[in-house]
Amino acid sequence: MNRTDLMKSFSAKGIFNSRGKLCALPLAIMMAVGASGAANAAQFYTHHVRAAVAQATAQEVGTLPSSKLMAIDVVLPVRDQASLDQFVAAVSNPASLQYRQYVTPQEFTERFGPSQSDYDTVVQYLTRNGFTVTGGTRDSMDVQAVGPVSAVETAFNVKMRMYQHPTENRQFYAPDREPTTSLAISLWHVSGLDNYSIPHPQYEKKSDYAAAHGISPDAVVSHATTGSGPSSSFLGSDMRAAYYGNGSLTGAGQTLGLFEYYGINTADITLYYKNAKETNPNNLTVVSTDGTSTSCTGSCDDGEQALDVTQAQGMAPGLSSVVMYVGSTDTAIISAMTTTTDSNGVLPLTLSCSWGWTPEDATTLDPYFEKMAAQGQSFFVASGDSGEWTKTGNAESWPADDAHIISVGGTDLVTSSAAGPWKSETAWSDSSGGISPNDIAIPTWQQISGVITSTNKGSTKYRNGPDISANANFTFYTCADGSCQANEYGGTSFAAPMWAAFVALADQQIANNGSTAYVGFLNPTVYANNAPEGTTYTTTFHDITSGKNEKFSTEKGYDLVTGWGSPQAALINNLAQ
Repeated sequence: MNRTDLMKSFSAKGIFNSRGKLCALPLAIMMAVGASGAANAAQFYTHHVRAAVAQATAQEVGTLPSSKLMAIDVVLPVRDQASLDQFVAAVSNPASLQYRQYVTPQEFTERFGPSQSDYDTVVQYLTRNGFTVTGGTRDSMDVQAVGPVSAVETAFNVKMRMYQHPTENRQFYAPDREPTTSLAISLWHVSGLDNYSIPHPQYEKKSDYAAAHGISPDAVVSHATTGSGPSSSFLGSDMRAAYYGNGSLTGAGQTLGLFEYYGINTADITLYYKNAKETNPNNLTVVSTDGTSTSCTGSCDDGEQALDVTQAQGMAPGLSSVVMYVGSTDTAIISAMTTTTDSNGVLPLTLSCSWGWTPEDATTLDPYFEKMAAQGQSFFVASGDSGEWTKTGNAESWPADDAHIISVGGTDLVTSSAAGPWKSETAWSDSSGGISPNDIAIPTWQQISGVITSTNKGSTKYRNGPDISANANFTFYTCADGSCQANEYGGTSFAAPMWAAFVALADQQIANNGSTAYVGFLNPTVYANNAPEGTTYTTTFHDITSGKNEKFSTEKGYDLVTGWGSPQAALINNLAQ
């Protein structure tokens, strides 16, 4: 029997889970396949050891002190992965009878979440091993805890080592082996075991772009001539005028969520609106998901956080609430975004992330991404500002190349006048996109005939990105750290919250129609509508057909620079049907 047949046989016996990862094996089978080490690794469905550690490209320089406190987040797996996969596929498929028949967070837990018994078992295990439980719920599928390094090493059978980073001038800590436990149940992941990858915002400063391309900042083409902000820079309201127009939808009744690693100095939002001579919506709520500070003072930079807020508010000025979810680990932030409501008890339906980082395992957040889709939440992620997705370097493509999110690229927008309509648009040269460096399988909606072609040079095996795009050139007005800048910053960071707010307008239209069939995970719908056999593409999207990034060129239809392009106002009614 060859390896493929062996895996099929094991899958039939339930030895491999629905993602093809090895589950706990009976001793006899372990011995039969020579997998004596697999049983330990099978305690978690994801892996945790960094390649630099496993391949010894990072030199070990010491150990973490045993008394040093560490904050971790233990994630439990969903109960029925196969059923969840089927439900998400159906609820996102326009041809399905289950299309947009979403569940609430509580209903999700009852159908797919961990059992109360399993959740309590994990809490007790951590407490027994010297941790203090600080957060998490059964609905969020995680247990947050704080404990000394000695507790981490005992609970998860690892040694916490210090290493010299192979590509950065710093040291990082990480476990020396895959974590295991003495529990009878398998777990999904443990966040916080290493600091190998430091998340970075997906925006870029014009001077940095110029230096990277060997030109003067003054030589960078900006097109900042028609904005209504200082020095003709674009305000968030200009993006609304360009992509939506003067319609009556404002996002009223809708809540929008922002993914952030640091808090914000709200005085920067006040300063932005004062200088822009616009009214501050004053609808921002900042939530700490794991005890991380919600303020940003001293050496903290709130540039990303502030621009996310003003771009969202500019596109949808009537949003009931903008909730900023702040945390130190990705799982803590994401889990809160799927369960924590605003002050009115409303779960955000549109979500935005403008950060990039390299995960230990590219499937880490998939349960939460699928949960979002099951609950009718639309999650937009900036595709990045390096000009292409690559397997090496610091231009992290993840989570923008995950198949369960909506990846947002960048364009260079020109409007007819200040606060005026769309005039023209080309690709932004630093818009990241391409073929998944994490080898994420191509989703079904990218396999539709005519999407991936020899012309756009996409992959028929792996996930391609971005999906959609919006303005990202150095044309914006921004305020951060107590000062403001015109036409100095750009990036797909601006495009992601812009899109989240645009879809909030569509969700408002759906609510106005008396429906709860919100937009949710829109990729299957958009790809089906926009493929060659679709009939709405030219009226719902601006097809970007000029310009390129570092590796790919724009093409008619879908391409790996701007995806399907930027939105037209008619897309709102199209998505609201």
